[in-house]
Amino acid sequence: MDGVTGDVGKEELFEHFRFVADRGQGPLRVDKFLVDRIVGTSRNRIQNAADAGYILVNGKPEKSNYKVRPGDVVQVMMNRPRHSTEIVPEDIPLDIVYEDDDLLVVNKPAGMVVHPGHGNYTGTLVNALAWHFLQEGIELDLTGEDEESEEGEDGAALSEGSASPDTEQKPDFQKRLGLVHRIDKETSGLLVIAKNEDAGTSLSRQFFHKTTRRLYTALVWGHVEEDEGTIVGNIGRNKRDRTLMEYYPEGSEEGKPAVTHYRVIERLGYVTLVECRLETGRTHQIRVHMKHAGHTLFNDKTYGGDQILKGTTFAKYSQFVRNCFDICPRQALHAGTLGFRHPRTGEEMDFEAPLPADMARLVEKWREYVSNRNY
Repeated sequence: MDGVTGDVGKEELFEHFRFVADRGQGPLRVDKFLVDRIVGTSRNRIQNAADAGYILVNGKPEKSNYKVRPGDVVQVMMNRPRHSTEIVPEDIPLDIVYEDDDLLVVNKPAGMVVHPGHGNYTGTLVNALAWHFLQEGIELDLTGEDEESEEGEDGAALSEGSASPDTEQKPDFQKRLGLVHRIDKETSGLLVIAKNEDAGTSLSRQFFHKTTRRLYTALVWGHVEEDEGTIVGNIGRNKRDRTLMEYYPEGSEEGKPAVTHYRVIERLGYVTLVECRLETGRTHQIRVHMKHAGHTLFNDKTYGGDQILKGTTFAKYSQFVRNCFDICPRQALHAGTLGFRHPRTGEEMDFEAPLPADMARLVEKWREYVSNRNY
C-alpha cells in the first residue's frame, strides 16, 4: 500500500502483513495471533511493535493483549517500505549433475543459501538459477517471493502439512524459479529444480506423497548402539527461540509429524557416521531428531554440536576436535542421494553426490584417530 497515517502519529506507515481473522476465530491475544502466522518472528518482537503503535486492528492501534475476534483485520505497519526481494540474476557457477528440458539436478555446496531472504539477497542458488534459466531463454518473473521465505532442511516448497497438490492450483513456477524442496545453507548435496510448471507440479506431488528417495550422510556425536533405527516425533518451533526447531512427542498438538530412519555406516570412536532416510521433510528434521536421540550432528552450531560432547578431557584430544571443527566448519550433513520419477517420461531416476571434500577429510581424520588411539 502507498502508506497510511492515523492515530499512530504523523509518520507515513507501510503495511508489511495483513490478516483477516476467520469466522471461527476464538478470543486470542493479538501478539499470539501474529506469532502463529508470521514465520521467523518472535513474540517479543511483536510486542515491541505493538508498544510502538505498529499493530493495527480494524485501522486502530492496539496493544499486544488485545483479543482478536472473528472478522478483525490485523495489520503490521512499519515506518519503512517492506524490503524488496526482486531476484537479481547472477553468473554463479552451478554443479549440474543432470539437466534436460524439464528439470535439472544440482549439487549445492555448503555455505550457499537456497532462496533469498533474511539478509541473504545475493549469492543464493536462486540468483544462480535465474541467470542459468535466462541463458536458456526461459521466461521468468523475477519479482520474487516475500522476505519471510523460510529455509528448511528438506522442506518441500508445497508444505507437506498443506492440502494435496492434486487438489491445488499448480505451484507458481516463475515465482519459485522451479524450487520444489530446499536444504539448509550449511548442508551440502542434491536438489532437483523444475524448468516448467508441469514438471513443478509433478515433482511437488511426489514430495507431498513421499515417493521421492532422499538419503543423507551425517557424522554425529557418540557411539550409536543400534545398527539401524527409526525416530518418530513431531517437529515444531522452539517456544523460547523461534529460530530453533524443537522435538515434541508423537501425537502432540505441537509441531508436525516427522519420521527419520537411520543406519550406521561406520563407528569411529566418539562419533558415528550414519545414513538417514527421510519420510517427511520438516525444517531441521535430521538435526533435531538426531539430537533428541542423543546424537547431535558434529559441529552443528545451532544445536550445540560445536562443543565436545563425547570423549576424554585430555588437552591433546581437545586440540584434535578443534582441528576437526576447522576442517569441516559446519554441520556434517550431506544430501547424497536423490531419487524421483521423471515428470514427463515416468522413468525412475536416481542421483548420487559423493561426500564433499570437507566431510571426506573429517571422516578420514576420525579414522586416523581411532586407528592410532591406545585402548
